[in-house]
Amino acid sequence: MANNKDFKVKNGIQPTVYHEAVGTVVSSSVGYSFSNFIRKEHTLSVGSEYSILTDLTISYDGSKLYANGTDENVYQYDLVTPFDISTASYSSKSYYFFNETAHSGITVGFSVDGTRMYLCGAYQVSPFPYAIWQYDLSTAWDVSTAVYDAISNNLPASRYAFFKPDGTKFYAVDDYVIRQVSLSTAWDVTTDSNDNKSLDLTSDGSTGSIYELNLTSDGYTLYVFRKPTGDYSGLNVDKYTLSTAWDISTATNANESYTIDPYLAGENRRRGVSLSPDGKYLYAIGYTQDQVTESTLLFTTKTLDLSTGNVFEVTPTSNIQVSLTNPAASGTSSGATLLLDGAATNSYDIANASYDNKSFLVSSENVQPNGVAFSNSGTKMFIAGGIAPDTVFQYSLSSAWDVSTSSYDSVSLDVSGQTGTGLSDLTFNNDGTKMYVCSTTPDVVYQYSLTTPFDLSTASYDSVSASVTEATSPQGLCFSSDGLKLLVLDTGSNRVEPYSLTTAFDISDISYDGDFLSVGVQDNNVQGIAINEDGTKVFVAGRENTSVYEYTLTTANDVTSGSYSGNSFDFSSEESLVGGLFFGRKATKMYLSGNTNDSVYQYTVGTEATITYDSALQWSGGTAPTSPAADETDVLTFNTTDGGTTYQAVQAIDGAK
Repeated sequence: MANNKDFKVKNGIQPTVYHEAVGTVVSSSVGYSFSNFIRKEHTLSVGSEYSILTDLTISYDGSKLYANGTDENVYQYDLVTPFDISTASYSSKSYYFFNETAHSGITVGFSVDGTRMYLCGAYQVSPFPYAIWQYDLSTAWDVSTAVYDAISNNLPASRYAFFKPDGTKFYAVDDYVIRQVSLSTAWDVTTDSNDNKSLDLTSDGSTGSIYELNLTSDGYTLYVFRKPTGDYSGLNVDKYTLSTAWDISTATNANESYTIDPYLAGENRRRGVSLSPDGKYLYAIGYTQDQVTESTLLFTTKTLDLSTGNVFEVTPTSNIQVSLTNPAASGTSSGATLLLDGAATNSYDIANASYDNKSFLVSSENVQPNGVAFSNSGTKMFIAGGIAPDTVFQYSLSSAWDVSTSSYDSVSLDVSGQTGTGLSDLTFNNDGTKMYVCSTTPDVVYQYSLTTPFDLSTASYDSVSASVTEATSPQGLCFSSDGLKLLVLDTGSNRVEPYSLTTAFDISDISYDGDFLSVGVQDNNVQGIAINEDGTKVFVAGRENTSVYEYTLTTANDVTSGSYSGNSFDFSSEESLVGGLFFGRKATKMYLSGNTNDSVYQYTVGTEATITYDSALQWSGGTAPTSPAADETDVLTFNTTDGGTTYQAVQAIDGAK
């Protein structure tokens, strides 16, 4: 098998082709990567069961989720896909615990085998001010089979308890202090005895009440989840290391802290959090929206297996660490070439968008710009002019995707022969050899060919057009990534009108799908539209409320399956009359064109992957290279002569295209 990776390179380096044997990259994932916190878009709504949640937990195999609320019940949910709450549904099973606890403010947990359930409360009345209530489940993990068994005898003040996986210890939380308790009989809280070992978080300056704690499976790492003082919306995570496994008194602050917001837009009060047993997923409950949200905490390792080849390619979808394995024996040279592609850990994240304080004024060429688009490399920008004569203008960016580095190429294409005075937007096919513009008078999309991709000077009209009269005033257009769907944004009806193409990106044979996605509830004057690569999200920019809105499609590229996700971004600080919308650089950047200030604005809507390296890799110059940008590829070489104890690492090419 041969690797035929071929690419151009910046700085005048010639194209390179690799034909060596392609090696195997072994992937694995570990949890607790809070620096790689990725909030998922979906939630589990539990409002039909109760209105105020207080705690939740997930089974060890991820097939069950349990939540309790102010109605003194524990409710059970079944997950079709383990740990994925988008596949969860209420199992119609619950347990009413008021007869034992007489209080709703409790936390819930289970033994590893699911045959025992525990409720921990901080405000129980006589005979015990604090207690763990123990229940036996005749059917493992079936909360409806729970029977009250016993209550703990010697529990220190606590409102939360974390059990050691073998059931011989638990760790009780009281505001800022964690206390260690042993059980002489595993999982039997009536056999508890205080170890007189504790960790006081105030001793190192930590503030905020503890909401949850989690010890890794080896007992050497502790994660503490705290509510920031006076703030219910965020969540702080502090890391501690234990010099003796499972001995909380040996814990010291690792000085690694994270601040995360585990909620979707609109949630402003947290009531509890829970980690999956392997630390790969974080679940949070919200006070105002009665929802459980899920986030990913995965850290991925990519290991190059030198016994399988000497050329490797990695395109990360998250932050990763690179290492090598199975080199030749000591005394024999063994090496590898890695083609490391830049990638994004998250993208299209308009709920957390931020303005880059970068813009570009285009009024020298055209006032009131409408559509905006970029080349695949981010080094060319195109503007659909909003004032007659209808013209598309071309710009170059000296730094890819940095709109502030734009300059006019003195290249333009007059399309008024087709659009008249109604040019409203433009877009390209995937390789830049076709360009499309839409017109409001008449309601038509026109197709052009470019003999040199993304070079307007080589453009010519194909004498191909498509009538889109279902849109009474088309202001935006975009294609699905496969080119078989054309979406037209109609500002007359505030709808997304879908059309199907027989041949990808060929609008000569197009048909209306017969249905649409209404977006008028969010904005009554929509102007720009975009769709993500997998066709599961559509974005619309509107003038009425100066915001970009996100819509989720349950069927890819089918806007009739779309619904408003609740995520939006207000851009009113920059522009009041948006003209066009575009996502670039692997969708980590968003661009808006505006009529008020005749400018294009740049925003960050995602995070590019961070690459780290095993300590055995020793870099030329002593410092590892920075991670490649999302649209670039770095070429790295590794060589060892001591059997892999150390590798000499070199960045051979920086920023291949």
